[in-house]
Amino acid sequence: MDAIMDARTTTGRIPVRDVRPVVDCGRRPAKAVVGETFEVTATLFGEGHTVVGARAVLCDPKGRPGPWAPMRELAPGSDHWGASVAPPATGSWTYLVEAWSDPVAEWRRSAGIKVPAGIDVGLVLEEGAALYERAAAGVPEAAGRGTVLAAAATLRDDSLPPADRLDPALAPEVTAVLVEHPLRERLTRSLPLPLLVERERALYGAWYEFFPRSEGLSGSGSLSGSGGGPVHGTFRTAAKRLPAIADMGFDVVYLPPIHPIGTSHRKGPNNTLSAGPEDVGVPWAIGSPEGGHDAIHPALGTLEDFDAFVARAASLGLEIALDFALQCSPDHPWVDKHPEWFHHRPDNTIAYAENPPKKYQDIYPIAFDRDMPGLVRESVRILRHWMDHGVRIFRVDNPHTKPVMFWEQVIADINATDPDVIFLAEAFTRPAMMRTLAETGFQQSYTYFTWRNTKEELTDYLTELAGDSAARMRPNLFVNTPDILHEFLQHGGRPAFELRAVLAATLSPTWGIYSGYELCENTPLRPGSEEYLHSEKYELRPRDWAAAEREGRSIAPLITRLNRIRGEHRALREIRNLRFHEADDDAVIAYSKRSGDDTVVVVANLDPHHTRQATVSLDMPRLALSEDARVPVRDELTGETYNWGRSNFVRLGPGGAHVLTVGPAPRIGGSPA
Repeated sequence: MDAIMDARTTTGRIPVRDVRPVVDCGRRPAKAVVGETFEVTATLFGEGHTVVGARAVLCDPKGRPGPWAPMRELAPGSDHWGASVAPPATGSWTYLVEAWSDPVAEWRRSAGIKVPAGIDVGLVLEEGAALYERAAAGVPEAAGRGTVLAAAATLRDDSLPPADRLDPALAPEVTAVLVEHPLRERLTRSLPLPLLVERERALYGAWYEFFPRSEGLSGSGSLSGSGGGPVHGTFRTAAKRLPAIADMGFDVVYLPPIHPIGTSHRKGPNNTLSAGPEDVGVPWAIGSPEGGHDAIHPALGTLEDFDAFVARAASLGLEIALDFALQCSPDHPWVDKHPEWFHHRPDNTIAYAENPPKKYQDIYPIAFDRDMPGLVRESVRILRHWMDHGVRIFRVDNPHTKPVMFWEQVIADINATDPDVIFLAEAFTRPAMMRTLAETGFQQSYTYFTWRNTKEELTDYLTELAGDSAARMRPNLFVNTPDILHEFLQHGGRPAFELRAVLAATLSPTWGIYSGYELCENTPLRPGSEEYLHSEKYELRPRDWAAAEREGRSIAPLITRLNRIRGEHRALREIRNLRFHEADDDAVIAYSKRSGDDTVVVVANLDPHHTRQATVSLDMPRLALSEDARVPVRDELTGETYNWGRSNFVRLGPGGAHVLTVGPAPRIGGSPA
């Protein structure tokens, strides 16, 4: 019978404690995507020598029980139980833990001791027969009811020796039926916890960022116009770049703002304050007399041109992600129409944006306190405008500089009618803010990956992202951005670029590059700066892709292989399955991912300057392999095959890596690690 739960009691007969994952004490949903496996854990126990059984249950958006999995004690005597489940469809699900006393299992344990010892044999076997008959009543005929009843009858057959009466009751086929259909007493259910299940792109994908305006061609096919300067690209010319992006295996094309750019305080090349008449300005300085956030920059083309660009991308299997930067140029129409949306100084001027030591004289930040409802309505209107033109992903610029409650309202409004729309939080800020943005609606988050380069840093940080954090925050590991050229890339040369691509593509289900990464562009504005020299934020930056490929300067072939490997191996499409292994050199990192029978092991040399060698010691149970197993492993980067076991020698050149898929071998039991 169900445990009694009323106003006077909060603990069932079988206490179920500390159910996880849990986000914000259960006030906000944990996150998953369709088909993603995640582990539900709980602390549970019974009084005395009670044998406990338990299962984790998913309930669909209508509250109906759905997939469930039997829980197991994760370590003997720990009372810490777990089970892996996977939601089959999108929507607002819940999950809970059911625990019960299992009298059949308790009897089996006792009978296994008493019958061989000759203690109360007749009584013990009769008790078992009665329990098996009760258990059979809850087993469908097609699921093995007859098997259980036959065991009960044998327990009562006093013409047989006691051991022969007992053995059928303990047979594997009877055990399997009783595991699937246990006799449950003192049933206790935990309170349901919310689970938001979204489409797979919220967790998995490869992103490519580029500026359409840099993809211009003159009539002769040259990168420069008659005046000698670069030709401003349009959506029509930029669409010619899309097949190459698709061929590299990317799923999402992310565009910086495509709106009219202001002229007041326009920045020149390398962030200078004196722009010339031909300088194109910063796309994030949004707004001019031609329009604001719902308009297209005239030099890029028309709204019809944008629609054609989106359609061309879709025909290649690419989704478009659009930047949503809630800020304005001094020339934005809002400055006159909605002066209450800005901070005014005592002299009635509007304060420009700052992020010391950076100054953005060409950008006005938004003030939220005087009319947040109006800003929510306008933001939703703008987002829905672009959704109507085929955009289902938005990369949100600097969300941490706006109120969290603002984003919560905006995203909730959008996702209430369009749950497939994805928001990426571009917030490199304090951990508490990043975590809260994720909890309140953002489907993806930028991370500190760029600044994690040593073995210890990567192991600690990715263990965090793959652990409890995965229920609230999905990482998008960008290797570079228009703002961030890390010193590791500046000084590591091509090996550093290859290494960081391998790490990002295999550590996280979602990763991304900013255009030019495949050419290993690594010249900073000045020593100690993370900004690019001749940054594309301030000027057109055409690239001769064909020449780079001919001359062997591009690492696009490696990127293509990485994305192909990701697409072929389910294990790399998840984050919670990441496990690190031992390597006896501080510059060699080893980790694995496993999903069912698909296992990938990555070993990488974190030193971009020197060859390293190490012994890699695999945690074989984590790979569902016996300790003495030897298995074939195939390096998906080179096609070479090796025979690996628990201890393996590796020698890797600067920044080199193995991406190994594990062949078949006798496996030990258990669900995916």
